[in-house]
Amino acid sequence: MIFTASQLVAPLLLSAVCLPIQEGATAVLEAPAASNLQRALDTISADEIRSDLYFIASDAMMGRDSPSPQLKIAARYIRGRLMRFGFEPGAQEGSYFYEWSYPQLGLDMSKTYLKVAGPGAMSMDLKIGEDYFLSQRAYGMRTATGPAVWGGTFSKGELEGIDPTGKWILGVNDEGLSGRRTRDLEEGGALGVIVLPGKKNTKPVAEEYARDTEVMSRTSLNRRGGDGRATFPIVHVSEKTARALVAALPEDLAIGGATGLSFDESCGRGKVADAVMENVCGIWPGSDPELRKEVIILSAHYDHVGAQADGAIFNGADDNGSGTCGLLAIAEALKEYGPMRRTIMLMWVSAEEKGLLGSEAWCKAPYLPEGLTALCNINIDMIGRNAGNELLITPTKDHEAYSALTQVVEANAESEGFTKVGSADAYYGRSDQYNFEKHMGLPVAFLFCDVHEDYHRPTDTPDKINYDKMRRICRLVVKMLEALQIDRPKF
Repeated sequence: MIFTASQLVAPLLLSAVCLPIQEGATAVLEAPAASNLQRALDTISADEIRSDLYFIASDAMMGRDSPSPQLKIAARYIRGRLMRFGFEPGAQEGSYFYEWSYPQLGLDMSKTYLKVAGPGAMSMDLKIGEDYFLSQRAYGMRTATGPAVWGGTFSKGELEGIDPTGKWILGVNDEGLSGRRTRDLEEGGALGVIVLPGKKNTKPVAEEYARDTEVMSRTSLNRRGGDGRATFPIVHVSEKTARALVAALPEDLAIGGATGLSFDESCGRGKVADAVMENVCGIWPGSDPELRKEVIILSAHYDHVGAQADGAIFNGADDNGSGTCGLLAIAEALKEYGPMRRTIMLMWVSAEEKGLLGSEAWCKAPYLPEGLTALCNINIDMIGRNAGNELLITPTKDHEAYSALTQVVEANAESEGFTKVGSADAYYGRSDQYNFEKHMGLPVAFLFCDVHEDYHRPTDTPDKINYDKMRRICRLVVKMLEALQIDRPKF
């Protein structure tokens, strides 16, 4: 059965009750008892969310880096709340902690470079952290040398017409290079992507990506195996470098056409140590004998990017203290609601900031109690800033991963004051829902309120959060959960 607007909204409406009174009689009418849903919604408090966030995003938490002692403190804070609300452990051996391990790697600057050759005697030796920057999705030891073809603005239509095998794809960051498009290029045999600054860059490239490079130079994580190899280069060049590259391009350049440039890129890394990380998982069992076997997974990453050597702390209040504390509020709402027909899992994932690694680890080796299977994933990330009536969602109808799950968001958003619902498709590959769809094939929905001037800066602090907006997003998610209790949703 395909979701319709009436199916998605009808369970949320409270019916009016009319009681007859005999003529001349007096009566005191008691209001009908609040529904489970209404009690759950009333439980969600902006003040309680604020209290949690002022702890999670405090200076004492040192930016919740993955790994760090402070991230372990956050994990135990979350576990304590789950235990108090009566959630069952959602990991192996009766634990709330799903453990996964990885080798920690550091970027070796002396072995990391980008060289460019072009028409005539053109030659450029570019310095990382000054002339170009790497996305954190691009770490891992490798070398990649070959010609570049023109990728235009990295739109879906443009990239579909390119044979990427053995080539670099050079383009302008106008459309936004989504995770899905990057994956398609990688699977098509591309050497990597060279990104020129464009409309999607809201600030200078050095400001936007220097933090990624700095984190990677200290320690980062290997996402593809113990030797750190076979990662896909995503290279963002500075404005100065971009001007030099554009000046060397032919005037009549077509999509997929030869640029006349070739790139030789090397990323050198070395293993620092092995580390064990924790995803925090709690189970809210369903009540229906059959539907309880199906699990709706709510996720949010609880890590951030830590602190710099100079003492600057990246508090990560919006990213993603907001989602972290939002899930805590939803947990309390479920306690008030009682069992829904389907089972709900709340999952706080680690190492999202290192390349979605915590969700990747779980999705590649998922653990659910015996007899349960995953139905879908709803992910929340950065839900506390920007205009109070604005909400972004992905995947939309324009995205390859679109499903009817998105309709659940659309059908209920306005009831919580979100009159401007826009697309977050450009961010589809940048938060954890990506892995639930990629590795498990689940329908996913991502609720997001966009980046802002404090994104990945020490100024992302709790005093700048719109707590009423967070409260309403949490209410929206609870409404979504109730709407998903129908007998046979078809995504």
